[in-house]
Amino acid sequence: MNDIDFCPFEQSGQKSLRENSGFRCNIRANPGVFSARVLAWFRRHGRRDLPWQQSPEPYRVWISEIMLQQTRVSTVIPYYLRFMEAFPRVADLAAAAEDEVLHHWSGLGYYARARNLHRAARQIMEHHGGRFPLEYKQVLALPGIGESTAGAILSLSHGQKHAILDGNVKRVLARVFMVEGWPGRASVQKELWRIARSLTPDTQVAAYNQAMMDLGATLCHRTRPDCTRCPLESFCAAHEQNRTGEFPGKKAARQMPWRDIQMLMICNAQGDVLLHKRPPAGIWGGLWSFPELEMSRQPEEWLQEKSLAAVSIRELEPRRHSFSHFHLRIHPRLILLKKAGCQVLDGDPEVWYNHRHERMRGLSAPVQQLLQELQRSST
Repeated sequence: MNDIDFCPFEQSGQKSLRENSGFRCNIRANPGVFSARVLAWFRRHGRRDLPWQQSPEPYRVWISEIMLQQTRVSTVIPYYLRFMEAFPRVADLAAAAEDEVLHHWSGLGYYARARNLHRAARQIMEHHGGRFPLEYKQVLALPGIGESTAGAILSLSHGQKHAILDGNVKRVLARVFMVEGWPGRASVQKELWRIARSLTPDTQVAAYNQAMMDLGATLCHRTRPDCTRCPLESFCAAHEQNRTGEFPGKKAARQMPWRDIQMLMICNAQGDVLLHKRPPAGIWGGLWSFPELEMSRQPEEWLQEKSLAAVSIRELEPRRHSFSHFHLRIHPRLILLKKAGCQVLDGDPEVWYNHRHERMRGLSAPVQQLLQELQRSST
């Protein structure tokens, strides 16, 4: 029997993927050959110079894995370096104020990730004596850590045998096995997990998992995958049938709604800008932002409610910011007050911010950009 006539999982004593899941068995090697191909490619072409790969301790790997969720490596690297400089140990992260953590996350997006990191660091100090846990269930119990992230942390840092299934790995497996459907659907994800676990080798797990992520990131692109350089080319059913563009399946398209808000950039005579702390949950949770106003209201109304009077109100160019489920159109209003306006402060949720002598605060990307524009215009 040659290597194209048999189902690898039947040969290796395991149930076939056809029998397990209904998908046709289309790998043309057994799991050992599959992982050997992947590992051989990794030895020659894998990424080994990423910052978190140097001294891959659980804490360092954990930070990188959280940052890499839905974010490109090239974007993450400078954030990671600054974050690790500020919080080199889990104890440093746990001891920091939330504002400081969010400040070092500002611009990276998906801020719940940073809040969960902070919460998890404090749990590690309280329940694990300041040492990152090495048991899978304990890691999975930490805020913001799912199955794939837990597996990645323990396999990449300690070589433990755990499968991973991040976006890159999903794409590789969906194409090799022609797994129909959007990976976000529970049934599809379940089958991808089954395949991932069947293929994960007993040894060299760290290298294998890193290789699978690297394959998706560097060769098996969403569009125009570089199949001729891929070690799995001869195994890949989607490539064989010239259908790589169909896998993984896409989420049903829907029209993204638009929302419009006014952001009030209120400046006092001392050059301070009023910032408001957003609620801990929701969009930009826990970050500092400008007061927001519905489009139906006039800024003068808001100022009057706060017993403030403006020297001038100027409309700035609108700008767009996109979230995963809607587009936000921001209409900035630059407002110069007649007086210092300290009476606006109702307590902790509002501060007068001055970049020249302010402590670190977490700012969303649009607010950060507007503050920088304001700073440049005043110099």
